[in-house]
Amino acid sequence: MRIGVVCPYAWDVPGGVQFHVRDLAEHLIGLGHEVSVLAPADDDTPLPPYVTSAGRAVPVPYNGSVARLNFGFLSAARVRRWLHEGRFEVLHIHEPATPSLSLLACWAASGPIVATFHTSNPRSRAMIAAEPILQPALEKISARIAVSEYARTTLVEHLGGDAVVIPNGVDVDFFASAEPKPEWQGETIGFVGRINEPRKGLPTLLEALPKILAERPAVRLIVAGKGDEEEAVKDLPREIRDRITFLGMVSDQDKARLLRSVDLYIAPNTGGESFGIILVEALSAGAPVVASDLDAFRQVLDGGSSGELFPVEDGEALAQAVIRLLGDPERREALSDTGSRHVRRFDWSTVGADILAVYETVTTGAAAVTDGEPATTWRSRLRLARD
Repeated sequence: MRIGVVCPYAWDVPGGVQFHVRDLAEHLIGLGHEVSVLAPADDDTPLPPYVTSAGRAVPVPYNGSVARLNFGFLSAARVRRWLHEGRFEVLHIHEPATPSLSLLACWAASGPIVATFHTSNPRSRAMIAAEPILQPALEKISARIAVSEYARTTLVEHLGGDAVVIPNGVDVDFFASAEPKPEWQGETIGFVGRINEPRKGLPTLLEALPKILAERPAVRLIVAGKGDEEEAVKDLPREIRDRITFLGMVSDQDKARLLRSVDLYIAPNTGGESFGIILVEALSAGAPVVASDLDAFRQVLDGGSSGELFPVEDGEALAQAVIRLLGDPERREALSDTGSRHVRRFDWSTVGADILAVYETVTTGAAAVTDGEPATTWRSRLRLARD
């Protein structure tokens, strides 16, 4: 199958959507499909052979973060050229409700279109205001996927229509087989995320750290992610700062090794999460997880049975959870075992098969309409395909 995939966000800036698009493309290529990805990228960005650059992106505030997007007349011309050259049997666009390549592709494309919605934002005034503009493009979509029930709710409430829920995928074995790094082991807690992005929750973890060290003075916090390290810890005493190791940006291999090494992985995010791919990666690596009680995190952690949850932005509760678990190796082992079993449902072997079922459903439906068959809804066809 010839598959075109559109990533709305800059390829050279790490993020959950970019990782999902990358891993999906490589999974499909591994199965023998022809895949081309269109994404914004700076001229000097090294790109895999399956990625086509649509040009440089610009930063735009979006959903409590800063998204690097590509939009405009030049981008539209590049989208049309890529579509013409690709002659795709199915086009898979991500986040079509943003002013991005995905929306441009939706306007320009003909034929079967699958869209994945990642955003969870139940009070998005921008999406409500843009709905009349977006609707003509969204009506061209043959099938809609949401990465969680919360992303689906955002779609339904703001843009109408419905979606089948298919979560983000992870190569579970890649994380499970990573080799722990000795210097990252022994009374260590880990955090992965953009340091200066408040919704990733590092300030909550830093608020909890002095209380944790008062009870467990040997603890070290290892932080992986981009941002201003000095600014992040400027209000902490020197003795607390000395217990923090900043790794900066790390490779996928080192991220997996970090998650395999730490005694606990901490996800103190404050909101704006529709899924929580880092939780799935941590569970895949066997790391016991302590996470803020966001709806999306609760779903990923199976209601709390595969990880400990604490109230959002409650540094005291986070500190108590960490202290309790560091002192209870049997509980950590139980969480690790439960999480390792639970996370298999997010492996690409399962997620990829579900996405391919959607592709096959919409291409079969398009062929049926061309051949004069009565049309059925894509959701009905997908249920038949799964059955």
